[in-house]
Amino acid sequence: MIKSLLLLLVFVYTLMAAVNINKADKKELMGLKGIGDKKATAIIKYRKKNGKFKSVKELTNVKGIGDKMVAKIKKDVTVK
Repeated sequence: MIKSLLLLLVFVYTLMAAVNINKADKKELMGLKGIGDKKATAIIKYRKKNGKFKSVKELTNVKGIGDKMVAKIKKDVTVK
């Protein structure tokens, strides 16, 4: 019972943890609301070309991502 509860807590924590856009792979990025295959690929390409994101707002420099998208996902991402 305790083992099951601990596993559930780890699962819930994982779901609630912010996605680090500087380290996330394509699958993790696609887990964000509104980020599909093309946008996830664009984020990774931007990151490879320009280095780590310094802020979440910098996502607006990625093709296909604007202020509205950043506003939707800002609570779910980090640049740590």
